[in-house]
Amino acid sequence: MNTTRKQPIKITTIGGGSGQYALLAGLRMLKDTDITAVVSMVDSGGSTGRLRDELGILPPGDILKCILALSPRRDVIRGLFLKRFKNDRRLKGHTAGNMLLTMLSRYTGSFPAGVNALCEILEARGMVLPVTIDRATLVAELTDGSRIFGEAAIDMPRGTQRERIKNVYLVPHHAESISVFPPVLEAIRLADFIIAGPGDLFTSIIPNLIVPQVKEALQATRGRLIFIINILTKFGETHAFTGKDFVIQLESLLERSFDAIVYNSQKPDGQILTSYQAQKARFVEIDRKDNFWAQRNVFESDLLDTGGGVVRHDSKKLAALIHRIIHEVPA
Repeated sequence: MNTTRKQPIKITTIGGGSGQYALLAGLRMLKDTDITAVVSMVDSGGSTGRLRDELGILPPGDILKCILALSPRRDVIRGLFLKRFKNDRRLKGHTAGNMLLTMLSRYTGSFPAGVNALCEILEARGMVLPVTIDRATLVAELTDGSRIFGEAAIDMPRGTQRERIKNVYLVPHHAESISVFPPVLEAIRLADFIIAGPGDLFTSIIPNLIVPQVKEALQATRGRLIFIINILTKFGETHAFTGKDFVIQLESLLERSFDAIVYNSQKPDGQILTSYQAQKARFVEIDRKDNFWAQRNVFESDLLDTGGGVVRHDSKKLAALIHRIIHEVPA
């Protein structure tokens, strides 16, 4: 560790969904860090999708999760903000947090201003940035040439079989192209460490990377790039993927290598794995005998949390490992 360092270590995370929530909830506990979360803007399911379609706003769901993760009050506020309305016809199914963020965005005149206001309310420790403020639909092209439109449809495949995803791209709603939200480029440029994942590969991580200029910013940054491999595969997205497949997919897209790779080495117990196998999910393995890993900085550890029968990364374990990486892979 460089004990002469006076400035906080700048960490930028890239992702969305529950994976980024777990990561940010852990990073918030690290001292002497400056955290910025870059969040995908393609969520189209549930309350978020309805608000996007009915009011024409950017999807608030993943942004809200990140703000909650960075808040010291999240244990008290989380249940309240994620509570869904039941009685009013128009409000039914919406979450209180989504509605508050929507109101703040409409009143301030912009989605980023609404996000900043909610961060202020919840005293979030860090910044939360939408990767773009342009509305767009995520489209997946499958290996058979067919296409699936919308994050929710890609995320929840129908039937028992589906071709693999060959490519994903963004279709703008009201313009010829999509623009990156400029503060995102600055956050990447200034970062000491950029962390991608954990999260659904094609619907949470890659949608950030295919926004114009993001890939180029990641290629040019002086910061160290870290990738957190998912614990389980996901049918319709990463079915039968190994850890190597995850890394190849992202490094090929970025046209650069990761400086460090994080892998959970602890396998869930048989009963939990059996329940996930019914969803065609499998534990992600890496073969350390494969020469692919020989020149790579892989950090393996027990990062598993199976509370409530749900497999996820443990925030505290993840934060401890990231703290170790920060000091072993200096910026």
